[in-house]
Amino acid sequence: MSSLVVLTFEDEDGAEDMRDRMFDFQKRRLITIEDAAVVKRKKNGKTKVKQAYSLVGAGALGGAFWGMLIGLLFFAPWLGLIAGAAGGALSGKLGDIGIDDSFIKEVGEAIEPGQSALFLLAREAQIERIREETKGINFEIIQTNLSPTEETQLRETFAAEELAG
Repeated sequence: MSSLVVLTFEDEDGAEDMRDRMFDFQKRRLITIEDAAVVKRKKNGKTKVKQAYSLVGAGALGGAFWGMLIGLLFFAPWLGLIAGAAGGALSGKLGDIGIDDSFIKEVGEAIEPGQSALFLLAREAQIERIREETKGINFEIIQTNLSPTEETQLRETFAAEELAG
């Protein structure tokens, strides 16, 4: 079973620093990362998204997934009624796959301007070892589990969008 995990940090560099640690954890087989993205939310509210190709090769989900999720989290609230309808459609699509509204809302509220987050699609994590090795780092974890069926649907949905886009 895979999990969609978001690690939130109180500064703009925390997510990139943790991404580098995750690369090491993956080499040591403490976690299997299937896809990842770093999000920095600048003090002016603008976001910068960087897919973490160095962790996962070409990326299992691709830019369509991360773009949709990040867009839903940060852009939809400011675009008024049109975005509300678009946000509802995006939220519905993610809900069909198994990513619920409460997860999306919690993540969106957790990342304030001047902060960052590391988004991971991961499995086989040795959480206790990872927590032990990151003891001095201040971050919060938000996650939702995906069944094998939901994970397959997630990949198929966003792989099709990558090809169409």
